Formats: sequence, structure tokens, C-alpha cells
Amino acid sequence: AEGLKLSNPRCDTWDLAYVLLPESREYGLSRLTASLGIPPRQAHRALDDALLARDLFVKLAAMAGELDVYTLAEMERRGYLKHIITQNIDNLHQEAGSDAITEIHGNRTKMRCVNCVRRWGRDEFVPKDMPPRCPDCEGLVKSDTVMFGEPIPPDALESCFREAQRADAVLLLGTSAAVYPAAEFPVIVYRNGGKLIEVNPQETPLSELCSAVLRAPSGEALPALLEQVSKLAAGR
Repeated sequence: AEGLKLSNPRCDTWDLAYVLLPESREYGLSRLTASLGIPPRQAHRALDDALLARDLFVKLAAMAGELDVYTLAEMERRGYLKHIITQNIDNLHQEAGSDAITEIHGNRTKMRCVNCVRRWGRDEFVPKDMPPRCPDCEGLVKSDTVMFGEPIPPDALESCFREAQRADAVLLLGTSAAVYPAAEFPVIVYRNGGKLIEVNPQETPLSELCSAVLRAPSGEALPALLEQVSKLAAGR
């Protein structure tokens, strides 16, 4: 934290929290704020917001079975599932063991350059000034999560379209199918002759396009689906 200069004192509260949270454990909040030149009251408020968000994500992680990320990871391990496109930012798919993932709205555990889209783990990126700058291209560095009004990172968008063009069948899990461009990807698969399988307690705008519909929470439906697919695979 020593020598870290604040070149833009009007930084967003969340941006301050991202910097303060990991450093405050080692240096102490008062020492860090003095180094950054941030008013203590603003720093304390930013840290409180960050801690509240962290606690919320811990609780959400405990509810991971609602989506059953572990079943999806097992489907990938057995070769039944080739790729996951998710709007979640919680890193739960990675923690469950999935590898082939595109995160439309980013990942809360990472930082990203808005220019060259290089990413770092939150604890790996150590800013030398404020606002943080990319060591490769001098672009601004922020949380990887996509905020309201912010464009989807181009590499994630390209990956989504590429996987949609390649897919011959898609599981639609718990989505409202009302947020674009995410809702567009299943339509691409359908137009290319692929099959859509919806897993959702509620009807969605894509329900009528689906070859199969499972009206149940994904945490209930996916283990049963995996069991049936495994039986079919063993019978071939």
C-alpha cells in the first residue's frame, strides 16, 4: 500500500472496496486510507459494503445445490456436457469442478482490463495507482463483473456465439429467457436444427421451442437426468 497514489479521488465506492478489502487485513484500514489519500469515512463505508457483499456471496455459495453445479461438473467429466454459458458471477461452477465455462457477466473473483480484457485473480492484481491500470496496455482495470450499462466483454460474447453455433442440444436451466443477448443463444441453436431442453418450474418465452420440458428446479431435475443419460450411454 505504501506509495499508492490516488489520481482520481472520485473513484466509485465499489472500486475503493475492491482495493481496500484484501489490503486492509495486512496494513490496517487507517494506514491504508492515509496512504491512498481517501477520506476515512468514505473508506469505512466502502469496506462495510464490500464485507456485506462478501457475506451475501458466502450464503449464496451455501445454496449452490439449487442450481446443482456439481451435477453439471459431473456431466462434463463424463463427456455429456461440452460447455457452460452462465450469467452467474459467483465462481461456483469452477469450484464445483467445471472447466469449459463462458461467463457473460464476468466473475466476482477476478479483475479485468476493459481494453485488452486480460484477467487476474483478485488477490493477484496489485494496483500501483488509482484508478488501476493494466501493466500490458495501460487500460483501466476493474472488477470482472459486468455492471449495468457496461458492454459484455468481447471475448465472452464471441465465445457464446461460437458455442451456440456448434451446439446440437442445449440445457436451459432456470433462465427467464428474457435478458438479451443471453436469450438469443438458444434461438441460434434452434434455428440450426439443435434441440432445446428446458429445466424450469416456470414457463418461459422459449418453452414452445423446446423438444423437452422438465417443470422442476434444476437441483431436482439434473441428478435424475444424469442418471437416465448414464443408463442410455451404458446400453449402447
